[in-house]
Amino acid sequence: MVTKGRHVKIETRAMGHRQVLESLSGLLLALFVAMVSSTVVSTALPRIIGSLNGTQTQYTWVVTATLLTATATTPLWGRLADLFNKKTLVQAAIVIFVIGSLLAGFAQDTGQLIAARAFQGLGVGGLQALVQVVIAAIIPPRERGRYNGYLGAVMAVATVGGPLLGGLIVDVSWLGWRWCFWVAVPIAALAFVVLQATLKLETVRRENVKIDYLGAALIAAGVSVLLVWVSFVGNSFDWISWQSGTMVGGGLVLLAAAIAVELRVEQPVVPLHIVVQRTPALAIIASLSVGMAMFGGAVFLGQYFQIGRGYSPTEAGLLTIPLMAGVLLSSTISGRMISRSGKIKPYIVSGTIILVLGFLGLGFVDHATALWIVGIAMAVVGIGVGMTMQNLVLAVQNSVPLSELGAASASVTFFRSLGGTIGVSVLGAVLANRVTADLSAALHVPAGQSTGSTSALNLSALPPQVQTIVHTVYGDATAHIFLISAAVGVVGIIAALLLKPITLRTTIDLEKKEADSAVAR
Repeated sequence: MVTKGRHVKIETRAMGHRQVLESLSGLLLALFVAMVSSTVVSTALPRIIGSLNGTQTQYTWVVTATLLTATATTPLWGRLADLFNKKTLVQAAIVIFVIGSLLAGFAQDTGQLIAARAFQGLGVGGLQALVQVVIAAIIPPRERGRYNGYLGAVMAVATVGGPLLGGLIVDVSWLGWRWCFWVAVPIAALAFVVLQATLKLETVRRENVKIDYLGAALIAAGVSVLLVWVSFVGNSFDWISWQSGTMVGGGLVLLAAAIAVELRVEQPVVPLHIVVQRTPALAIIASLSVGMAMFGGAVFLGQYFQIGRGYSPTEAGLLTIPLMAGVLLSSTISGRMISRSGKIKPYIVSGTIILVLGFLGLGFVDHATALWIVGIAMAVVGIGVGMTMQNLVLAVQNSVPLSELGAASASVTFFRSLGGTIGVSVLGAVLANRVTADLSAALHVPAGQSTGSTSALNLSALPPQVQTIVHTVYGDATAHIFLISAAVGVVGIIAALLLKPITLRTTIDLEKKEADSAVAR
């Protein structure tokens, strides 16, 4: 294949089933590590922030910091995957992740913890983007649904086992919350070794390789400025203020400059000629919506069960099992059905509708809702997630040539993570403002002084009567962010309905005519 005058050597021969499973072993371990880094702290965060005497805003930023850096660097990882050895890049991401995990475990205050989590996100972004790219490089789209069960199993184990492990760690006195971050280090090291032994990939060779560092920097800076604004607006300063004008204006200028650079350079970080096509564009919009709804809503479930309902971290982890059971079952079943039929749109549309219905169910919970009702709603959300997340990436991968697979896959992951980061920031700010106002009203004290110098998240340090009030306020306030998630999810339904019918190809790369047409566009 010849692309823009540059000769590209790509191995397009599909692997056998045994070879695929061997290669997947290390990749799935790496993906497991990336997912555990977030889920292991989900149930432990209330205890962690409470012990560091942090605030609700800081609680949100411990999650947002990782999502922010992962999101901002995802396009760069994707473009690097189109230019250099994918296996080496995955291992580099693992090393960065390990360093960030160690630093997070040694943090002495919330500021240090947030900074370490931001560095950890650099590695998480690489793992999330690159694992998808490598899998797409060794398995044809039509056959990929067959292996979605393995991906679903990893997601389920990481997302159910992570909270359980995190809860157990903080509940065991001789371990302590720092092991929530250190526990991922040996798993990451094992993934590094297994990848070295099992993953065999041909290197994409290009002449005169040029990395668009300027475009990557402008995209990262523009996204970061806007996300920081989203996190603080309405709390630290008003929506209409000079701070808002400066940050929004600055972010938009940076992104406009990034677009100008991407249109000019020969090898852009985000290939605009791909993302403006109908299928990738709609898949990206749906991913943005699904990511915002899923990450933004699900990240606060652990807090709901602990702060709003009074359960221990371990119990909170157990209570989230219906969510991940839904993900596992739906991703496995829908993946096999997609492989048989080659049709993907019906499952994406159904998944987005089911996701919204699940969040609507969670939107009516309060501090006294029966747990079986909450469990059913979580399972419905999980089913929707399992039918949409991987399939939206697959829809894009099916429409691009192998030479641009990394950038295209990373673009979808980028916007999904961007949606998640926006969701966590916005919904966290909504929850923080609602909780602050309700606590102030319930305790009849000025806002911001409802519990004195003690954080409301540090329940053990509060008087029993105040603990009861905090449970009620958090339990009732959380429903509002789930309703917002449902409203955002409607955008995903519209985008999914507008997708053209898609038949998955049975080859790893596009046929020559299709590839030339895709590159020309």
